[in-house]
Amino acid sequence: MSINFPLLLVIAVAVCGFLALVDLILLAPRRRAAIAAYQGRVDDPDDRVLERLSKEPLLVEYGKSFFPVLAIVLVLRSFLVEPFQIPSGSMKPTLEVGDFILVNKFAYGIRLPVIDEKIIEVDNPQRGDVMVFRYPSDPSINYIKRVVGLPGDRIEYTQGKRLLINGEPVAEKLIGEEAGSLGSATLYQERLGQVEHTIRKEMTRMRREPGGQWVVPEGHYFMMGDNRDNSNDSRYWRDRHIPQELWGMVPDDHIVGKAFAIWMSWPEPKTGNLPNFSRVGLIH
Repeated sequence: MSINFPLLLVIAVAVCGFLALVDLILLAPRRRAAIAAYQGRVDDPDDRVLERLSKEPLLVEYGKSFFPVLAIVLVLRSFLVEPFQIPSGSMKPTLEVGDFILVNKFAYGIRLPVIDEKIIEVDNPQRGDVMVFRYPSDPSINYIKRVVGLPGDRIEYTQGKRLLINGEPVAEKLIGEEAGSLGSATLYQERLGQVEHTIRKEMTRMRREPGGQWVVPEGHYFMMGDNRDNSNDSRYWRDRHIPQELWGMVPDDHIVGKAFAIWMSWPEPKTGNLPNFSRVGLIH
């Protein structure tokens, strides 16, 4: 069962804020009145009695202590920057399993937490951006892919593993090879819009390739992983041959933010590996 952390955070802030408000309006004045009444009855007030009369209820004390911290976390996470960890290799070699990344939450507009309603327009996703979004088939899951198609674009992916946008082949340049799941994988430098990045293709991979043509609807984005033969993405949209992988283009209201930096990497922590900072840097 997935945990809706943003909802839990909002509830925690609301509860702590409510306790702080109740104390400010009701409980604190009562404590001050009790202290004044006690001091008026005795000539030499006992410090222990004064301490007891001024003591906040434990629940209120915790609520007031946690409220500013949780409120700051809520603002940062909802409107500025949110951390994520990469769980799969679909974005290799740009992002590796275990990378911890930072996501700009206001790059594509300011959205209210939990309901994700956009309240302030800022900018739209651009071709080549690495974007975090809610999985179209299960919005409780966050995915990360690269923006390939913008609204109105005609996307084609051939059986020869070539990407075309509006009839024009996307520029790519061979840069090397590395080990793949079936033989060797070939690395290319690809250019999408103003962004140059590395993609990975396994030319010997024996799986049915999701080739085809698609037109991106208004208000949607066509997403692909940089690890082209190991990425469940928009190429599987309405693919009747692979119904279990029914995917979809990403609607605007599913956007979470733009991934912009790797701040730590921790692959396979269960094996005893320690976190490292060798991959720290901006995401292209």
